Amino acid sequence: MQFKYIIIGLLFLFVGTTSNDETMTWHEARKLSWADFKANPDPASDAVALTASGITFGYSVKTSNRRIVDFSTTVEAHFYPAKSWYIKEKGDDHVLGHEQLHFDITELYVRKFRKQLDRLVVNQNIKKQMEQIHVAINKALEESQKTYDAQTNHSINVEAQKYWETFIAEELKKLDKYKSQ
Repeated sequence: MQFKYIIIGLLFLFVGTTSNDETMTWHEARKLSWADFKANPDPASDAVALTASGITFGYSVKTSNRRIVDFSTTVEAHFYPAKSWYIKEKGDDHVLGHEQLHFDITELYVRKFRKQLDRLVVNQNIKKQMEQIHVAINKALEESQKTYDAQTNHSINVEAQKYWETFIAEELKKLDKYKSQ
């Protein structure tokens, strides 16, 4: 009898983290390894692995005579090792690739977020506009993560998994201008 295991990619949507939270910022040269998954597996879960990743967003505005005259932002894709786990006996390279793609999808939405922020023009409603973009991006990211898991059947559908790997790589490349330096 062949067993199929469910892999869950969990998405945490944060505006920021506390200084005690260990985070790993997405970088194309640094792929996840099982050593990065430091939480204890959930014994009540059918999952083989759980990835906790999300968008960290911050901004500042410069004012003069109570008028906003400039703004700056930081947007990053983070992985949270202390909230991510896997079952050692069941985790393999295929499962790890599925988990990496959850993190890559988070980076894709970071780049989409940066692109939208780059188009903003300083105005007195800039804070509200940034918050609205932030909410919309997080919603779109969450939907994309769910669609990815549904279409790949949590990595069990190998053909769909390959499709998503190619699709996300192409989408990231299209937004290369917005990756972190």
